[in-house]
Amino acid sequence: MADVKKLVFAIMRFMEDQKVTGDLDEDSLESLEVGLQCLSNAYGLDMTDPSQIAKYQVQRNLLDIFNAQISLEPDSDFSTLSLHEPTEEEKLQAEEKKAKGNEFMKTEKYSDAVEYYTQAIKLDNKNPVYYCNRAAAYSKINKHDLTIEDCQRALSIDPCYSKAYGRMGIAYTAIDDHESALECYRKALDLDPGNQTHQNNLEISEQKLKERATQTGFNLGAAGMQGMPGLPGMDLAAMFNNPAMMNMARTFMQDPGLQQMMTNMMSGAQAGGNEGGLGLLQVGQQLAAQVQESHPDLVAQLREQMGRPNEDNPNDPGQGGNPPPPEPPAQ
Repeated sequence: MADVKKLVFAIMRFMEDQKVTGDLDEDSLESLEVGLQCLSNAYGLDMTDPSQIAKYQVQRNLLDIFNAQISLEPDSDFSTLSLHEPTEEEKLQAEEKKAKGNEFMKTEKYSDAVEYYTQAIKLDNKNPVYYCNRAAAYSKINKHDLTIEDCQRALSIDPCYSKAYGRMGIAYTAIDDHESALECYRKALDLDPGNQTHQNNLEISEQKLKERATQTGFNLGAAGMQGMPGLPGMDLAAMFNNPAMMNMARTFMQDPGLQQMMTNMMSGAQAGGNEGGLGLLQVGQQLAAQVQESHPDLVAQLREQMGRPNEDNPNDPGQGGNPPPPEPPAQ
């Protein structure tokens, strides 16, 4: 119990110090007084009793003990929670460490830059610039997860730090999370509308998402085309390896009307609660039927490229017309 009382005594001492140095309003000071009284009654402690001071007071105050432990965990998510307010001397030292880190960035010594930015953070972890700079260094050595973490820490200190959003967007782009990158660039532009770099990166993310949507839609359509009349058992592998077919498909899939149709179909499939691959197959079949109706010329070219019959011409060899002549037996 003695150790517990030492801890509670240290907490009470911290609360007393906060009454003087915490810059608190009257309501907060009153709450501290209530808290002190509650702890005093619960544990039978009196901070004015010389015998209890000699028995329970420790030499270091609670805040120093806390910060000493935090310094042993520089990469901990709790490092930004330190209650320590840096002194003016510590702020100057931190700026010197940051400047040294900037020099290492210019000479492409990125690991050294990380080390000096970390030293700056240990001295002053209330400055979002140090986290954002370290994020840039992490990005250069492909530690994108750490880049994102440091940008988030910077934003927890300054939610209006547009550069932190921009650098976090770059990290998300590097790991192919273009949806998250797009959101970061949008927030960066909201905070800094005239920044051309943010605008360019936003446009790149939008283009990446459009390309992904186009490719996804094409794959769904190809799956459905296996059920299209005149194209049973189509060899998809052969089609994907045919440059002419892929070029034709890309041109077709850029049709805004088709993209809207695909969006509507996918929304309908999700609303219908289909499970597994069945829902996607049905969407592909619907897409194929729409292609057949609105773009018969594309279907005809598909049949021609894949060596399938044209159902509009019953004299073509294959299904729907006269069967091809039998091949002579192998010699």
